[in-house]
Amino acid sequence: MPTPFPLPTFQDVIDAAGRLRGHAHRTPVLRSATADAQTGAQLFFKCENFQRMGAFKFRGAFNALSRFSAVQRKGGVVAFSSGNHAQAVALSARMLGIPAVILMPQDAPQAKVDATRGYLGADGGEVILFDRYTQDREALTRELAEQRGLTIVPPFNHADVIAGQGTAARELLEEAGPLDYLFVCVGGGGLISGSALAARALAPNCKVIGVEPEAGNDAQQSLRTGAIVTIPTPQTIADGAQTQSIGTLTFEIIRRDVNDIVTVTDAQLVAAMRFFAERMKIVAEPTGCLGFAGALQAGKALAGARVGIVVSGGNVDMARFAALLAG
Repeated sequence: MPTPFPLPTFQDVIDAAGRLRGHAHRTPVLRSATADAQTGAQLFFKCENFQRMGAFKFRGAFNALSRFSAVQRKGGVVAFSSGNHAQAVALSARMLGIPAVILMPQDAPQAKVDATRGYLGADGGEVILFDRYTQDREALTRELAEQRGLTIVPPFNHADVIAGQGTAARELLEEAGPLDYLFVCVGGGGLISGSALAARALAPNCKVIGVEPEAGNDAQQSLRTGAIVTIPTPQTIADGAQTQSIGTLTFEIIRRDVNDIVTVTDAQLVAAMRFFAERMKIVAEPTGCLGFAGALQAGKALAGARVGIVVSGGNVDMARFAALLAG
């Protein structure tokens, strides 16, 4: 059944890659003999924690803002985010000379709030804090857009954002070759939607697996029931996956192109964080560990397979990071 709105395609991912060339980092694909031994598989880690502003979100934000008209660029952009999309829009807006207003939850990691303000610069825009448990971020964003003539760039339910995010999986598949599985974190679904577009085009037999925090499995419920499920804001250390529902665009791509969505506990996320720090010497935020935690949970079921894992980001307060690993 056709959707009432156009979905992004793999050609959009290719076009996004062209816009990002020279602006986004081509992040490394790392390997770990220890991780391979634990799963019996060959694991390929696409490390978006080394991306500009520390997460894959830069790809989607820059792609979307780079397509603004002259009128939109003059009017400015408004975005809401728990942190990484905020930083991505702030940095992209500064690079492109576009004024920006960013709404962030008041309990967002301080490192992400501080970084967002830093990327905006002294005269580049402002950060407005809100209570994610009592206030409607989308309503607040719409109100600001109407009052100030700003263009909204949402964190995931936007064709240009999805296309930009898909460039990470495209690079992974280009470097690693065909994969049997691709594990991707799921918040609002932008990254896994873009990743699925790339996987279907470049590795049609690859099983695309989404991974959510156990406390916030709205995408899993949505995939299995065939309709978007909305849940209360989940209580999880994976702050980038504290979404209440996936988007209309991301849902359509997920139910068409994603094979399954699994969940992991916060304890499993901490174990993955510890592995990254101790064995691979990299810092990954809890949300960035979802894909690896999902692969570790699958364990020997992956034996003999070639497995891609997107490490989505590394923006975490160091005090929080140390406390989680010490706990």
